[in-house]
Amino acid sequence: MKNTLFTALTCAILLSSCANEKAPNPFKITKNHIGLLTDSTQVKELDAIFVNDSVVRYIAGDEFIGSVNTIEIFEKGGKKLLDLSPREALDSTSVISSVNIIDSRYNTDKNISNLSTYKDISEAYKISKVDNLINVIVVSVNEINASFTIDKKELPASMRFDMGMTIDPIQIPGKAKIKYFMVHW
Repeated sequence: MKNTLFTALTCAILLSSCANEKAPNPFKITKNHIGLLTDSTQVKELDAIFVNDSVVRYIAGDEFIGSVNTIEIFEKGGKKLLDLSPREALDSTSVISSVNIIDSRYNTDKNISNLSTYKDISEAYKISKVDNLINVIVVSVNEINASFTIDKKELPASMRFDMGMTIDPIQIPGKAKIKYFMVHW
């Protein structure tokens, strides 16, 4: 009788401890994770990770060109979640090298998403670098391996047309909106 009671009690404790484990947040962004994706996720694992979603792969033609093919992830309802770029084109064992965050439910521990403003980013993270390109600036945050693209239309007129200008992070208006939110591995 004591053995049966002890076994039942042990099973109950094990089952309750397993039920208390938190499932990973499928929309949380960290330095090495985006939901269930990690920096070591291979292309061949995407169908298992996004089992409830649609994984769309485009074959861009000739594998000798060496172009990287974008893989799109959609919810079953059709809402686009992510754009993934593998390190090597047409290689199922290749790891994901960059992720473009499309859905605003994806956010960091400091609540930064693609709906955030530059002010939100600069208050939450240390800006590592600002690159001045033709029509956009790219704000890099090494702490989370991320880059945020901001359209130059969001900048003052004096900063829009000079590509040689070095842009200091304090010169970017706080209300500037993010055009693209990318995580690079």
